[in-house]
Amino acid sequence: MKLHRNAKTTPAQRLLIVRRYQEEGWELASVAEATGVSERTVWKWIRRFREEGESGLEDRSSTPRRIPHRTPQRRVNRIRRLRAKRLVAWQIAKLMQMARSTVSAVLTRIGLQRMSLLDPKKPAVRYERACPGELVHVDTKKLGRIRGIGKRIHGDRGVRWRGAGWEFVHVCVDDYTRLAYVEVLEDETGPTAAAFLERAVHWFASLGVRVERVLSDNGSCYKKVFDEACARLGVRHRLTRPYRPQTNGKAERFIQTLLRGWAYAKPYRTSGWRRRALQPWVSFYNNVRPHGSLGGRPPVTRVPGLG
Repeated sequence: MKLHRNAKTTPAQRLLIVRRYQEEGWELASVAEATGVSERTVWKWIRRFREEGESGLEDRSSTPRRIPHRTPQRRVNRIRRLRAKRLVAWQIAKLMQMARSTVSAVLTRIGLQRMSLLDPKKPAVRYERACPGELVHVDTKKLGRIRGIGKRIHGDRGVRWRGAGWEFVHVCVDDYTRLAYVEVLEDETGPTAAAFLERAVHWFASLGVRVERVLSDNGSCYKKVFDEACARLGVRHRLTRPYRPQTNGKAERFIQTLLRGWAYAKPYRTSGWRRRALQPWVSFYNNVRPHGSLGGRPPVTRVPGLG
């Protein structure tokens, strides 16, 4: 049971009270004064210890043993059945001729206070390819160009740098090793994405990793020109299901890590400063930073011959 935040004693202190009185021979008043509680409180814990042992020193529920006016169980069961039909509290109250506040209290007690609780989330289906290069994930992230310190740092949303434009971070993450190749480019058009993929494939090849498949979302930059680049490279192109970004979850998750660790990690004065800081951070991510999905090891340790 959760201890009350204003409680003057904890189970350990209560045991100390008992020991001082029974084993060390302290007077009742001395124990109370040293602990900062009343003599009546000291005697309460001594009595509970004698009757129940150490378990008696734990907090007890404040719920009454009997609640004469509590909603009968048969009515609770009916409320549960009506809730399962997706009725809201006022509809259930009207059908059962009960106060809406009572129905809401019952729904809270049985854990159905929100309609979403009727449909528990399905557990995430996680997967991981068996070897490096079997599948890489690609994605992009649009970042505003920097002309000065932004609101993420100074906190004043009234000060904006208008007309600065955008730049686009293209990422490529290997499914098995989590190795990442990243570039900041001028746009996210098909030719730019295709050229980025070619450089990413060559970078993985320099590490001894042959890319076999690439997974992307249904963005416009991953259409005809990108498919042609995949054909030249001998890479199979797969698309995620529409409106299902979690299918490309490893790239999405890496982008969040990238933003926290690099893009928003410090107050860059210009976009050039931010771009220059990218590759050192990516190298740190690949070679040093512990990865939670890899048992605390950096991605490079999963590459044969490099780990």
